[in-house]
Amino acid sequence: MKKDIYDVLVIGAGITGSLIARELSKYNLNVAILEKHNDVGNETTSANSAIIHSGYDPLPNTNKAKFNALGNPMFDSLCEELDVSFKRIGSLTVAVSENQIPILEELKKRSDINGIPVKLLNKEDVLKMEENIPNAVGALYAPTCGIIDPFNLCIHALENAVDNGADLFLSNKVINIEYDKKNGIFDVISNVDNYKSKIVINAAGNYADKIASLLHPIDWEITSKKGEYFVLDHLAKNIVKHVIFPLPSEKGKGVLVTPTVDENILVGPSSEIVFEKDDVSTDKITLNNVKKQASSIVKDIPFKYTIRTFAGLRPSCSRHDFIIEKDKEIETFINVSGIESPGLASSPAIAEYVVNTLVSSLIPLINKEDFNPYVKKYIRPKKMTEEELEKLFKEDKEYGEIICNCERVSLAEIKDVLSRSVPPRSIKGMKRRLRSGFGRCQGGFCEPKILLILAKHYNVSPLDIPLDDVDSNILLTKIKEVTK
Repeated sequence: MKKDIYDVLVIGAGITGSLIARELSKYNLNVAILEKHNDVGNETTSANSAIIHSGYDPLPNTNKAKFNALGNPMFDSLCEELDVSFKRIGSLTVAVSENQIPILEELKKRSDINGIPVKLLNKEDVLKMEENIPNAVGALYAPTCGIIDPFNLCIHALENAVDNGADLFLSNKVINIEYDKKNGIFDVISNVDNYKSKIVINAAGNYADKIASLLHPIDWEITSKKGEYFVLDHLAKNIVKHVIFPLPSEKGKGVLVTPTVDENILVGPSSEIVFEKDDVSTDKITLNNVKKQASSIVKDIPFKYTIRTFAGLRPSCSRHDFIIEKDKEIETFINVSGIESPGLASSPAIAEYVVNTLVSSLIPLINKEDFNPYVKKYIRPKKMTEEELEKLFKEDKEYGEIICNCERVSLAEIKDVLSRSVPPRSIKGMKRRLRSGFGRCQGGFCEPKILLILAKHYNVSPLDIPLDDVDSNILLTKIKEVTK
């Protein structure tokens, strides 16, 4: 239920906003999160490389370098608390010619300044670690680099925040913000309702500049950079063991090849400026260029096992760095903007800084005695032994009723996520949580079943269940009525 006045209101439920909300929920504060989509983590958080960068790459003395270095070590305990898949598999940044070795040496110096443990490898060292990159003449090895499930990191963080008292308002697009200077209160106006708050945190991703400029003109802007990817089936899972990077360029870290925590292979991204902040289309020319760049480092990538291509947008700031600061004119408005790579790796450290440094300077923070940092554990039959599965099936036969054959998702798991405080409201919302529709058939068999399960759970017509956002209905009309 909406409160009359919130202490802190967060705009945007991507990974940064979600972790900020979770950090705020540790204290006796009234906290609200507004999200324009009908699910959390629906933009940049859902379409990225799923990598926790080590921190060797950002320029020293930038926010990117600072928060990447602070954030990376936080993921072991964070993912344990939030029950999220995370593996530290390390990365190799590869040189394929002798004239690139000095660049690796410069990256090593940058790593030392940033305080990141790395090691320079020669050709023989590289081939011992990765047999499928024969053109390598050397590499920079960063052992702390990790891979993660970014969807559930965001979802579970918000679930934990809501379980600890935060209020989440989905399908609320902010259209205006008014500030009552006399009383020090913001009136945040969405397409649904008005929300009053003492402090507002702008974590609106690609639209953060638009949100900030609702108060007054600003001296920075966000440009969206599109990255296109290939997802390869489990059959390709042994191609590489580490995250494989080319040498970075002015466009970013380049086209990488990496395993995922669910044993797919991810190849990408491209990096092109787009002028539409919601343009996530893919095109053949760009994807062919991604193939070419990846294949110049990793040999024989089996693109025949491609099960999906997709694109994501990164919010790139005109300042070329993260913006994490109080507004210059209204200090109770905090901008957390331009959070592009390495934003995922930096996110827990950003959240901690925003709350414990910026918010704490504006409002007293009193610890919540009953704060619980853990989400309720998720039962994952795919990771169980045969003996554990047999016991589970006896306790609840619906764990043996498989809805998604490709990813082995059961009816019981679907019912579990629907019972939680941040449940899915769409086909893709279910997909992000459980991977149903993520496999070889891309939902060809399970999607109709999940649609009917969602309709039954929400007591609505199947016509009202969207693929993703509110207006993306799969079924448009009944072609005939069936009577018994």
